[in-house]
Amino acid sequence: MDGRPGTTAAPVYVISVAAELAGVHPQTLRMYERRGLLDPSRTHGGSRRFSERDLTRLRRIQDLTAAGLNLEGVRRVLELETEVLRLRAELEKARAEAREAVEQIHRHYRRDLVPFDASPIPYWPARRGG
Repeated sequence: MDGRPGTTAAPVYVISVAAELAGVHPQTLRMYERRGLLDPSRTHGGSRRFSERDLTRLRRIQDLTAAGLNLEGVRRVLELETEVLRLRAELEKARAEAREAVEQIHRHYRRDLVPFDASPIPYWPARRGG
């Protein structure tokens, strides 16, 4: 895995196959790579290899451009989506740590509790002047 969010990262598709699967020209994939929108793996010989994850990202790029965004807008949206995913993961980790801290405090309190005898204690009011 290469660490990018999404699906399978195994680079298996050559550029012509990836372009055909996405319904674009191979030159479009090269341009997206130059603009920093795609980052396919490279073989030792320098050939591009695209993964399912790359194709998923390419579909997202196509959705955003179809919605009217230019490539700089697409790049910014993709950056923000990645940041949102990172922040959500960070927030979930912080929530889990907070839950664990609360549970640990509650376990500590339970050890400090003293058994309480619930039997009623008779009450006799103090006598006055007598």
